[in-house]
Amino acid sequence: MNPWLTIALAIVGGLALLWLLALGALALVRPRGNLLTEAIRLLPDLLRLIARLSRDRSLPRGVRVRLWLLLGYLAMPIDLVPDFIPVLGYADDAIMVAAVLRSVVRHAGADALQRHWPGTPDGLAAVRRLAGLPAAPTAS
Repeated sequence: MNPWLTIALAIVGGLALLWLLALGALALVRPRGNLLTEAIRLLPDLLRLIARLSRDRSLPRGVRVRLWLLLGYLAMPIDLVPDFIPVLGYADDAIMVAAVLRSVVRHAGADALQRHWPGTPDGLAAVRRLAGLPAAPTAS
């Protein structure tokens, strides 16, 4: 067999294996239950939230770097699952947003989430669940 063909097949096989591993990792960190559906529905507000948080200089630098990397991933034209596939195409974006959001909330606090949320109170409640936070205390 031609050595170049062997190398090309090895590269393609390695990339396919990496893609499958990345999909498996996304499956492990995905939100449970209907949170994934909520995340997809809230994606426009989540994108505005991420942009606002990434520009907040009061947050730790590591948090802002993670947010900028997430924005770069979301802006890339190549996704793990192509966006033209109904529902699943945006699921990888929503899972990545959820994973980074959980990390951001752990390091920056829930108050940063509250301060920068651009959507409705119901949307914020869904984002709090997505980030693994308990329900916000209600004002009585």
